Amino acid sequence: MVIQELGWDEDTDDALRVAIEDLIDADMVDGDYGNVVDAVLLWWRDDDGDLVDALVDALTDLVGGGAIWVLTPKIGRPGAVEPADIAEAAPIAGLAQTTTSAVSKDWAATRLVAPKSATR
Repeated sequence: MVIQELGWDEDTDDALRVAIEDLIDADMVDGDYGNVVDAVLLWWRDDDGDLVDALVDALTDLVGGGAIWVLTPKIGRPGAVEPADIAEAAPIAGLAQTTTSAVSKDWAATRLVAPKSATR
């Protein structure tokens, strides 16, 4: 499994990153990978810019049926993103929200996929 990581910065959860890399038994690849990936891990903060643009960019290398996991600081933490912002951005980017869960002390993850009725 190849996972592309976008939006990494000093505030990302290194323990979570290591756990993911241990699970897939490989390093995550960056935005310059240039090949198809099975999933995208997008670290996103409130001041990172336009989420719709970031989601569309994240779709570039994503294999059909793959998922984008948007990781955001939990509500109350610096850079927190309102869940409504993700819910609004996803359909504009052609994605549907499926799951949101806490993945670490400071970060939550929202899983986005292409709707089953969408054809590419």
